[in-house]
Amino acid sequence: MALPLLPSVLWAAPSAALGYTPKYPAGFHQYDYVQPDAPHGGELILAARGSFDSFNPFVLKGQAASGLTQLVFEPLMDQSLDEPYSVYAHLAEDIALASDRLSVTFRLNPNARFSNGKPVTAADVKFSFDTLKSKAAHPMYRFYWSDLKRAVVVNHRTVRFEFARVNPELHLIAAQLPVFSRDWVGNRPFDKLATVMPIGSGPYIIESHDLGKRIRYTRNPDYWARNHNTRRGMFNFDRITFKYYRDDTVMLEAFKAGEFEFNWEFNSKAWARDYVGPPFESGKIKRVELRHQNNAGMQGFVFNLRRSLFQDKRLRQALSLAFDFEWSNRHLFYGQYTRCDSYFSNSELAASGLPSGDELRLLEPYRKQLPDSVFNERWLPPSTTPPGSLRANLRNAKTLLEQAGWKVHDGVLRNNAGQPLEFEVLLTSAQKGFDRILAPYAHNLAKLGVHMTYRTVDSALYQRRTDQFDFDMIVASFGASQSPGNELITRFHSSSANQEGSDNVSGIQDPVVDALINQVIYARDRRQLVTAVRALDRVLLHGEYLIPNWYIATHRVAFWNRFGIPDHLPLYYNADSWMRMTWWKK
Repeated sequence: MALPLLPSVLWAAPSAALGYTPKYPAGFHQYDYVQPDAPHGGELILAARGSFDSFNPFVLKGQAASGLTQLVFEPLMDQSLDEPYSVYAHLAEDIALASDRLSVTFRLNPNARFSNGKPVTAADVKFSFDTLKSKAAHPMYRFYWSDLKRAVVVNHRTVRFEFARVNPELHLIAAQLPVFSRDWVGNRPFDKLATVMPIGSGPYIIESHDLGKRIRYTRNPDYWARNHNTRRGMFNFDRITFKYYRDDTVMLEAFKAGEFEFNWEFNSKAWARDYVGPPFESGKIKRVELRHQNNAGMQGFVFNLRRSLFQDKRLRQALSLAFDFEWSNRHLFYGQYTRCDSYFSNSELAASGLPSGDELRLLEPYRKQLPDSVFNERWLPPSTTPPGSLRANLRNAKTLLEQAGWKVHDGVLRNNAGQPLEFEVLLTSAQKGFDRILAPYAHNLAKLGVHMTYRTVDSALYQRRTDQFDFDMIVASFGASQSPGNELITRFHSSSANQEGSDNVSGIQDPVVDALINQVIYARDRRQLVTAVRALDRVLLHGEYLIPNWYIATHRVAFWNRFGIPDHLPLYYNADSWMRMTWWKK
């Protein structure tokens, strides 16, 4: 049998980064944000919102249990939390990029084992890739890996990924592949594995569960990477338990009563008013704000452009003018938030001012396809900060609505066909606090003759409806990394607009956005990447696809004072996954 030929190699190393030299050298001892001698032991008890009915986090159907992707499954290489985009040897002990940049080869660590004791092989890697690119898996993988053409088993420990075209990020994308054992799937359909115990290579296995209510993970005593440099000082708890709560108020009271030990708070009112009482005063519960340098991305009230109502940009602009963020920040948020002014807020990737230099040259070929405002006006969200005012904004909104064919008849705004301007905001039970934000917004809209309602549904129904784009407006967040790439396809590209389950919730179909996404993906270096992202950001903002919300540059967390915490914070991290990864019981 002929073996697949190995291509000539441009470079091979135990690490890789996008456009810069990785921080940690070959053979490094541990990451800077861990405590290498942290003791092991004890149980960590956490909370999760909603419910769960599946142990398979890779499919569209069902609600997967919290913790699976971090605790049970692992990628080929591990991404550090103190660099924009660097990966280090883990399941794969090295990475080799072909000289023609059309393939990448990984050599697997001979010590890597699944939880059933079997070695992680190239065949398992190929099986994982082929399965996740199939129609049985969540469609986001097919979008994200669209340029990963195929996986080839070179030998028992070596696997090669071949690319459809040259893409500076593809070798790093391939390195993120989560790997699972073929024994987990067996002969069963991949989307029918809801309650089949997963077989991964991660530090934990499922010990017990009460479907929908509780899941407990226990440390795998034979975990293969317990002394590996990418895991030294990490995953220090013997057990991690998630308890499920359907109501945020009940969950917070359960936390204060000691039913679980760590809470990441997203509600400004709760943070300002509810984290008080004897346990806080005595120091039994700590309340802290952790700094981070995360790209804050964008959160907003998202228009569903599949609804004919929202096709006219003037109408979308008018509805945006009626939202008074400054009032909400003063009266509802206790001044804790900053307005989102970019799809890449709080980062160097955000568009600013007017386009110039390289960004202007990149946008120039699309001038005839873009509104003049992209080139002539600095985009900013509406503001009521003096000299601005809500009254002036509503006056401008009324003008825009009239231009779009909407006029007030008997106190109701109607179009030429006599249809009223009314829509619903769909909320999930985890967004319970948004009713107090939407109520004053609805009041402002009523002054224009617009009737807005809002409805809260359970997480399962919300997931089904958003997967099928069955909504008028939702509150959505678009998290962003320091090095955006292929994930932009499923969020903003025309090809994902009508793909069930995609993140293109607004239904954006714009050839200029598509072209700029390609410019981002195929940027040759960091400078080109930043320029292309800024251009994309500018075009998205001028598209008025959502009403921008807000962000905060800290993680608001509270925890029972029984944990050890590393001395150094990472730069780019989520509070809950970082604490599960690096904290320990005193």
